[in-house]
Amino acid sequence: MEPIEWNDFAKVELRVGRVVAAEHFAQARKPAYKLQIDFGPEIGTRQSSAQITALYQPEDLVGKLVVAVVNFPAKQIGPFMSECLVTGFHNTDGQVTLCVPEHEVPLGTKLL
Repeated sequence: MEPIEWNDFAKVELRVGRVVAAEHFAQARKPAYKLQIDFGPEIGTRQSSAQITALYQPEDLVGKLVVAVVNFPAKQIGPFMSECLVTGFHNTDGQVTLCVPEHEVPLGTKLL
């Protein structure tokens, strides 16, 4: 593991958002959802492609708080422009489980 400086970590904008819409991303090469995530008034709503289909259904994601990187450049994924990166961890079966706050926090709050 390569160590980084505090200033490197401080550049990463990990923010809390609430999923406001989720749907299957039929054109994706690997199974994925298209998410609309509200990060509050400062950042607004961003969209993301997320490969989280093994453990989540679209209807279960709406209303869920998630942690995402909001300062990566947008990335074209097929016909879809992903504007943030939703974070998660692979479990022992290789399925992605979301990184989420344990309690309610204001939308847009930065991870410290």
